[in-house]
Amino acid sequence: VIIYGDLPKSKENVIYLSNHQCTVDWIIADMMAIRQNALGHVRYVLKDGLKWLPLYGWYFSQHGGVYVKRSAKFNEKEMREKLRAQMKAETPMYLVIFPEGTRYNPEIPKVIADSQTFAEKEGLAILKHVLTPRVKATHVAIDTMKDYLDAVYDVTVAYEGTVDHKGQRKLAPSMTEFLCKECPRVHIFIDRIELKDIPEEQMYMRRWLHERFEIKDKLLIEFYDAKDSKRRNKFPGKSVHSKLSLKKTLPSLLFLGGLTASMLLTESGRKLYVRTWIYGTLIGCLWVSIKP
Repeated sequence: VIIYGDLPKSKENVIYLSNHQCTVDWIIADMMAIRQNALGHVRYVLKDGLKWLPLYGWYFSQHGGVYVKRSAKFNEKEMREKLRAQMKAETPMYLVIFPEGTRYNPEIPKVIADSQTFAEKEGLAILKHVLTPRVKATHVAIDTMKDYLDAVYDVTVAYEGTVDHKGQRKLAPSMTEFLCKECPRVHIFIDRIELKDIPEEQMYMRRWLHERFEIKDKLLIEFYDAKDSKRRNKFPGKSVHSKLSLKKTLPSLLFLGGLTASMLLTESGRKLYVRTWIYGTLIGCLWVSIKP
């Protein structure tokens, strides 16, 4: 993990805005939070369909996650109520938002082309390595929590090994590929932004958000497409090879590994494991359908 920019060492109430390429992006947010001792503070803004994920859909909802629908179906009132409930409970906030609304996938060129066409139609800069961001969730989150937040983290993520021999960008690594070290390094550029520097009106925030994604795009063009090969596969500026100590990772591994192993090694444990997934999923789906 190579980090550029200034990641504060202390915990903060923040909104984390990032480009989105694959499921590993969720883990990257966790990687940043654990370096601030804020892993338990991470909550996500997720597309509505993910609430039906077995067990996890219910877990994310109970942990302060916000499920949103796209475009005209976006429920602003519901999102504000969820965030206000978190603030009322004085819940630490590390809210992760992927403003593009879906993944940038070079194997689905139509999505990229439609995004660029929309930007051109709206008089916005056309972006190459990111999609045109949607402002609604970001605006609602910042507007609702403006007196609760300390800052906004603008995060740009790039994965090495995602360019083919022709210089064309490939699909970002899957979770399995990432965990099996098929991605040699991940580069993370962080820009901490004060709330006072962000426009409050949605119309102006939309322009501001697009400008932030223009900056991301320039960083990624440098990373993937720089003519000088020595400038590729890195962001400009100083960087730190960031490693985590065992004391931050080993306890969780031992606890989860021991718990899972103890269940799977006995017949009664295996039955309990299977029942937990089946009944937990059914109850979780029922719960999120009644109480989003």
